[in-house]
Amino acid sequence: MRFLLWLLVATGISGYSEAADTARRPFSVIAYYSGNSTDIDRYDIQPLTHIIYSFALLKNNRLYVSAAAGSILKKLVSLKKKNPSLKVALAFGGWGGCKTCSNVFAVPGNRTAFAQSVLAILQQYQLDGIDIDWEYPAIDEGPAGHPYSPADKQNFTELISAVRQALGNRYELSFAAGVFPEYLYNSIEWQQVMPLVDRVHLMSYDMVNRKSAATGHHSALYSTPFQVTSIDNTIRFLDSLRIARNKVVIGAAFYARTYITADTNDHGLYRPAVFKDFAVYKSYPRRFAEAGGFTGYWDDTAKVPYCFNPETKQFATFDDERSVAHKTKYALSKGLNGLLFWELRQDDSRQRLLNAIANALENAPQLSAR
Repeated sequence: MRFLLWLLVATGISGYSEAADTARRPFSVIAYYSGNSTDIDRYDIQPLTHIIYSFALLKNNRLYVSAAAGSILKKLVSLKKKNPSLKVALAFGGWGGCKTCSNVFAVPGNRTAFAQSVLAILQQYQLDGIDIDWEYPAIDEGPAGHPYSPADKQNFTELISAVRQALGNRYELSFAAGVFPEYLYNSIEWQQVMPLVDRVHLMSYDMVNRKSAATGHHSALYSTPFQVTSIDNTIRFLDSLRIARNKVVIGAAFYARTYITADTNDHGLYRPAVFKDFAVYKSYPRRFAEAGGFTGYWDDTAKVPYCFNPETKQFATFDDERSVAHKTKYALSKGLNGLLFWELRQDDSRQRLLNAIANALENAPQLSAR
């Protein structure tokens, strides 16, 4: 039955009406940042509405920010002198950063202590919000050895409720969410959680990952006959639950995933393969050069690029300027809250990807990035 519903969502039978959305909000452009306090000076942060420092971790049952992270947060907050409308938030958890989450957040007193520590940190560093990135409640999709329990699903709701109660309406509260079916169906009580948060940040990348046995598009905008998982399919799923689109942010990848394929058929796309490594956008001219044997392709159904080297059988899936512009236009056309990306330091020195987002917004004069 669950698989049938997923297919119905994929084909657009969701029963959602856009009239269910509340008023359109200003379009968010959200950058995750995991660098130091000096690297940030190399970037033009004017196109951004939010920058989220990643990551803070748990220490016992409280949010912990090291002295080094604290200095970075202070530097990010100082950027408001250049961009007064910029909001600075802190991300908690991340891949590998939530090993104790299942056990800790199973206890009501721990959830309360964590929520109070979040408030204290936001006040201490004059931040604007917290982004909860628990990878992943209730399912065995996180790092090997990380405990999980079916009870995590409800405990996540209770955690978000405790944080919202502590923060009130003064601070923003968001959470990062996977877009693969197991997460969408089993990790989150969507109708209970979404009224409590300002945004859900869809990690609409890693649709194929290191566990995948075949290639595909890791940041597909639209589904294809060979790959159902996509941004559009996720939006259709949320529509089927009547989740307000103006609380939904979709993600773009400033990095590639590469694979070694079993053969050279179809330029390596949707072929048996094993994961090889990552490559950041600023390395693409060197990593995927035509002189090095790579040929670039565009999938006009999924609206994303890929490239392939038939000699080495190396396949790469990624976003580029064209695809992030498509994602930006999609978010605008669907009345979504905005676009996020992982992460700022992976762009090149000319910030081509961030500028592609900004240019797409400029070509939609009826909306503002603020």
